[in-house]
Amino acid sequence: MITKDGFKIIGITGLILILLIVLSLCRPGALAWTITVLVGILFVFHFFFFRDPEREIPAGDKYILSPADGQVIAIDEIDEPLFFKGKARRVAIFMTVFNVHINRLPVSGKIENIHYSKGRYLSAFKQDAAVENERNAIAVSTAHGKLLFTQIAGLIARRIVCRLQPGDAVRAGQRFGMIKYSSRVDVYVPLSAKINVQLKQWVKGGSSILGEFE
Repeated sequence: MITKDGFKIIGITGLILILLIVLSLCRPGALAWTITVLVGILFVFHFFFFRDPEREIPAGDKYILSPADGQVIAIDEIDEPLFFKGKARRVAIFMTVFNVHINRLPVSGKIENIHYSKGRYLSAFKQDAAVENERNAIAVSTAHGKLLFTQIAGLIARRIVCRLQPGDAVRAGQRFGMIKYSSRVDVYVPLSAKINVQLKQWVKGGSSILGEFE
């Protein structure tokens, strides 16, 4: 399945490809065909990039699911002033351009707040990206505690998609948006929460269990 967020880009790329093919047939040349082939590769790649596979969602309301596909690049304890207003544990997930980029809700509950911040476009792998890059922080209240997760734009990713609104009732594993091209999602949980993943571990959005509420 292809996410609807990719329809426009796939359509535009396909139209450009058709025009280039016509141009290359009318005015044959090595440069024209080289450009056409490159655009053709990009067109096919977008079907891969905007894929939206089904996932088996683990049962259990205490589970904290991964909101994204990617690699765990940080597990640490930091001050979180936006929602926790104090110490929280963070799990950072880096998405390469080859990962599925659909984002899913890590927990069931109620959306308390959404805070968008403009910023830079540093590589999402860098530590400073969490506070300097363009980002979208989503706060959720659950039956077992509160949780915050942040969509962070990266060096290439410059388009954050989020379909949530404050007050929405949400369920774990639910699709809610994406970050186009390589990017990052940070998850902040209470210090009492158990973390079930390790550094450099690869996780899948909606199916991998990052941790559990106490």
